[in-house]
Amino acid sequence: MERVSKMVTEKPVVIFSKTGCCMSYSIKSFFSDLGVNTAVYELDEMQRAGREIEAVLSNLGCNPTVPAVFIGGQMVGGESEVMSLHLQGALKPKLKRAGALWV
Repeated sequence: MERVSKMVTEKPVVIFSKTGCCMSYSIKSFFSDLGVNTAVYELDEMQRAGREIEAVLSNLGCNPTVPAVFIGGQMVGGESEVMSLHLQGALKPKLKRAGALWV
């Protein structure tokens, strides 16, 4: 848990992903299209550490465990939660508050 807590505070937006996951791909593309510079951790490329992080994400309530998005050090959730915030007009203000978006 401590490792994940440190990782999610390294950048304003952190995404835990897997290289073959289409939802992970779409959420990474979405943030890129918004102009947000994210820290992306590909769990399937991290071997044992990736499995340990995935277990922590599961314990935090991420189901499925990827993509898991953190903004400003706080867990937002997966793709559906991010899209829900976006459709409600709450995502961009959250990104601005975290220092991930300037305009």
